[in-house]
Amino acid sequence: MKTITYATFATLFLAAPALAHSGAHLHPHGFENLNMGLALIAAAGAAAFLLAGRK
Repeated sequence: MKTITYATFATLFLAAPALAHSGAHLHPHGFENLNMGLALIAAAGAAAFLLAGRK
């Protein structure tokens, strides 16, 4: 699997609880969601990097 696939799955899994409970989404319209959006992107990138390095 490609790195982008890992990043996509990681982002979806990390975002699922936030999407279900607070109605937040990945493209923030205001500063209140900016930190969460950036944290999800960073976590997805880290997960993709770690998973891609396991090969």
